Amino acid sequence: MPVLTRLIPSPVVVDIARGALDDLAGLLADQRISASGKLAIAISGGSGQSLREKLSPVLPGADWFAVAGGTIDSAVKLADDIRGKRYDAVVGLGGGKVIDVAKYAAARVGLPMVSVATNLSHDGLCSPVSTLDNDNGRGSYGVPTPIAMVIDLDVIREAPVRFVRSGIGDAISNISAIADWELSHRETGEAVDGLAAAMGRTAGESVLRHPGGVGDDEFLTVLAEALVLSGIAMSISGDTRPSSGACHEISHAFDLLYPKRAASHGEQVGIGAAFAMHLRGAREQSGLFAEVLRRHGLPVLPEEIGFSTDEFVKAVEYAPQTRPGRFTILEHLDLTTDQIRDAYADYAKTISS
Repeated sequence: MPVLTRLIPSPVVVDIARGALDDLAGLLADQRISASGKLAIAISGGSGQSLREKLSPVLPGADWFAVAGGTIDSAVKLADDIRGKRYDAVVGLGGGKVIDVAKYAAARVGLPMVSVATNLSHDGLCSPVSTLDNDNGRGSYGVPTPIAMVIDLDVIREAPVRFVRSGIGDAISNISAIADWELSHRETGEAVDGLAAAMGRTAGESVLRHPGGVGDDEFLTVLAEALVLSGIAMSISGDTRPSSGACHEISHAFDLLYPKRAASHGEQVGIGAAFAMHLRGAREQSGLFAEVLRRHGLPVLPEEIGFSTDEFVKAVEYAPQTRPGRFTILEHLDLTTDQIRDAYADYAKTISS
């Protein structure tokens, strides 16, 4: 019998709205995620503490756990702290580090995980990946997709605007990542999951083409939806291909080569995506990327985040080593140091004209 459909791993509920946190307890009960209200809630020392004061009265059955940082050790400790205590679910309430720690801990003890994002800095808030610092630098660990996703736009507005800008860069970079995926299909025969690619590209395009800005609820909703869709696209494909290509290789190279100086993830992948589009000859689209990034207050040149031309060239040259086995425009062109330098000079001239 032919397969007529497939199951898609995705949250059972996605709530993106102003005041979404006000009914968190009701939402979890209605969706049968936690009828008893017995939850393990991971929070940071920042916004998490103030939100705890707000939510504690309506979540009397919850236990609260402060997360020290986005490390594998923190995630293992959280898992050990909650193991065997009959919680219904683990809630990650905070930014990307807290959510990644909560995702890993929940997976380790076999509990569903609820993602409650307090900023929109990247697409990890609803992805099947937990990125954690370890003894070797940083690792990516496969985890189940969150069972629920809650984003309160009122909370998002209280976060520093740089987090929203970072999310913009990450969302837009999907377009470059999928171009890399399709290039690999043509050159190496790598399979492309059409649904995951369509979802990831639609997410990126929705942010790229939106006329609004970081102060608009409508734009924030579109950005939040795009980041959630990006995470689901990764769940569908079973890897990070829909959201990670040359743009992310370049960003990872910055992180590894200059760990004390790296900018935000979204700033780095935004520059990487615009440059990668230029490398593949899509100059009009590269120019559009640069125009939109500038409009939202994001950098388009490495000098704008404190890196010299030589340092950028070194990062691009090193980038393929960050993802062995992944084929992107960087691996395809296999440029020499001088060729990278010339390509960057042409990119800088093109987007400045």
